[in-house]
Amino acid sequence: MAKSRWLAAAMLALAGSMGMSGAAMAQSADLAAALSSGAVGEQADGYMGVVTSVSAPVRKEVESINIKRRQAYTDLAGKRGVTVQDAAAATACQTLTRRRLAEEGIERDRPASLLRVGRVRISR
Repeated sequence: MAKSRWLAAAMLALAGSMGMSGAAMAQSADLAAALSSGAVGEQADGYMGVVTSVSAPVRKEVESINIKRRQAYTDLAGKRGVTVQDAAAATACQTLTRRRLAEEGIERDRPASLLRVGRVRISR
């Protein structure tokens, strides 16, 4: 249960960092269950992926989320002057790093120098 709460919080943090509203990242109970069971998860390329067989509605919801993410990554890439793939990968790196830190019980309010492991910085 803590894992699914963390995943939901990470998705909202990701949405906030990309300027998406919480409503844009709303998820069904079926998707939340798929996330917590590991049937669906975050990929290193910044998109959600289906790991095992899931229902058609869950697959469609994952595809819908990925379409919204692609738009957010496109906007971010335009602002930063990088490729969409780089913007997506950098966001994924931050998300996965936060997840690892949360799983290890490391507080997010630690000094920034302690949170830079594994981060990718996008610059022009």
